[in-house]
Amino acid sequence: MTPPAPEAELARDRAHLIHPLHRPAAQQSAHVWVEGRGAVIVDQSGREYLDALAGLWNVVVGHGRAELADAAARQMRQLDYATGYAGSTNRPAIELAERLAAIFYPSINRFFFTCGGGESNESAFKTARYFWRVGGKPDKTKIIGRTWGYHGTTLAAMSATGIASYWPMFEPRVPGFLHIDSPYPYRFCPPPGAPANDPRTPGQMAADLLEAAIEREGADTVAAFLGEPVQGAGGVIVPPDDYWPRIRTICDRHNVLLLADEVITGFGRTGEWFGLSRYGIEPDVVSFAKGITSGYFPLGGIGVSDRIAAAIDNAPDEMTWMHAFTYSGHPVGCAIALANLDIIEREGLVRRAGELGRRLLERLQTLASHPHVGDVRGLGLMAAVELVADKATKAEFPPAEKIGPRVHAATQERGMFTRLRGDVYNLAPPFVTTDAQIDRMVDILGESIQAVLG
Repeated sequence: MTPPAPEAELARDRAHLIHPLHRPAAQQSAHVWVEGRGAVIVDQSGREYLDALAGLWNVVVGHGRAELADAAARQMRQLDYATGYAGSTNRPAIELAERLAAIFYPSINRFFFTCGGGESNESAFKTARYFWRVGGKPDKTKIIGRTWGYHGTTLAAMSATGIASYWPMFEPRVPGFLHIDSPYPYRFCPPPGAPANDPRTPGQMAADLLEAAIEREGADTVAAFLGEPVQGAGGVIVPPDDYWPRIRTICDRHNVLLLADEVITGFGRTGEWFGLSRYGIEPDVVSFAKGITSGYFPLGGIGVSDRIAAAIDNAPDEMTWMHAFTYSGHPVGCAIALANLDIIEREGLVRRAGELGRRLLERLQTLASHPHVGDVRGLGLMAAVELVADKATKAEFPPAEKIGPRVHAATQERGMFTRLRGDVYNLAPPFVTTDAQIDRMVDILGESIQAVLG
């Protein structure tokens, strides 16, 4: 069968599809992705590209894994769909929840499944409010997030997201969501205005912004603090090591739940199964998605602490946890997730992500001498290079110069594809990427920065 002409295919796309973050100009010369193998994706012209962001941070075991397709086909032949509403269940969902209990934080043993990260965070917000309501504290409803945090684009998740460009076209936001500054070592950690002789570390000062916000709002009104262990879409912002333990202490002191958005960091991305493990703390609720199926099926969920699970179980009928999705616990998605976890464990991919991440960051550091590379950062197999107009002052390029998009275009010309946050170039390839492919990614980025900025 002769493939369609590229321009005709894109014309059909423009006629009938609306894309996430839709911009018609971007579709004029879009890639039509047609094939994937390992860390490589192929477009309609047959050209190969290194997938430097694992799809959208999610294809952790790589493209083209026949085991996952086979798991889906087997389950579809046996049981294509079954409701997960109370009174019904299915074997893949039971097995997956049991499997997750073995790899999650020790205090998290109960799970609710969704179709993706945004739904997972919506579920976390509702569960936090529910927990306090059944506990006799119905005024504890506010969620405190952070600038540059990304949590989804449904109305409440968008309100929790701390990237302001997502808000204006959909105002007003859902009330009860507020933000503190990120623990962003390159720009805002220590926070602006901190006294020069402050005895606290930058990480402690950044964490104490949460305590100030809780005290300002009133602890009796705050349900939860929400954060990604490493902020992903906001530009791979890695907090100081003493930040998260202090956050946990503050939450405990003020009786505030800690919601961990591990949609990106979960299932090995940081070199640990889950991102907060390296800091020696546990959250009360974990949102997850992406890596649980490596993107082969839309599946996500939340894991809740034993304390929260008990509140859900023991509530009287008139206070039932009235939260649901048609596709919660979808048997096909759960079967794929189980097969995906088999691959991750069998091939040692959590450890491999840590090894590859160290190689990636070490190689990226060779770009740091460029006069417009302001910061190179990362943790596990997620990293970013932040481009600046002036290295001494950290001044950003004027948006009209479109430096980030121009570098992105140059990397595509050289055979690599990813996503940006402005002039921050993100890299988070599949865990099965080879050492040589990691080295080539860094070479392409270096060549592209040189081509655009001299």
